[in-house]
Amino acid sequence: MKIISVVNQKGGMGKTTITMQLAAALSRRYRVLVVDVDPQQSTVWWAENAHRHLPFDFAGRQHPSVLARLSHLDGDYDFAIVDTPGSLEDARTLDVVVGASDFVIVPLAPEPLAVEPTMRTIQRFIEPRGVRFAVLLNRVDPRVHGQLEAWHELLDGTLGVPRFDAHLRQYKAQADAPVLGNLITTIRDNRSTQGVIWDLTMLALEMVEQLSPRLQEAW
Repeated sequence: MKIISVVNQKGGMGKTTITMQLAAALSRRYRVLVVDVDPQQSTVWWAENAHRHLPFDFAGRQHPSVLARLSHLDGDYDFAIVDTPGSLEDARTLDVVVGASDFVIVPLAPEPLAVEPTMRTIQRFIEPRGVRFAVLLNRVDPRVHGQLEAWHELLDGTLGVPRFDAHLRQYKAQADAPVLGNLITTIRDNRSTQGVIWDLTMLALEMVEQLSPRLQEAW
């Protein structure tokens, strides 16, 4: 089992959305567990809104120490995805989570004020542990010409950090998903949702390729 954590000390970067929707995308082919160590329990609220339609197993609010025991479930799941707090004060939780992870997703919305706390998260928690990671651009506005290319150049050149080729665009269907309890496995594939479905499917494919080429054969 591979443990994937979604980490950024900067709040509002979309950690919960990525956790829930990536878990749903992976669940099409793999056994997935979602673990929430965020005191805000946003994934719990989303899961409750989804009622019985969760395509993965869900462990609600958990103490970070539970991650050390996930190895006992290695035969039960292919992936565990961990939602984390977005807080400058909760450094201990992030220390524990990153230390237990096989891969860290660092979500970043294309907002200039998000760059400094994102880089601090990488330099303080991730790089010292040598854990594999990549920045995921989230809420990219497809209407803004050149936005994606400009942020790719910033990450690749100026900041020099690894990033996903996949990115998540800003769509109303994605913004409404938590309150409606929607996941890409439950929404209808139509003109208003196909962009969301495509983006998350590409992310899931790339995540599997990063962690386990052997598992990629399942796609």
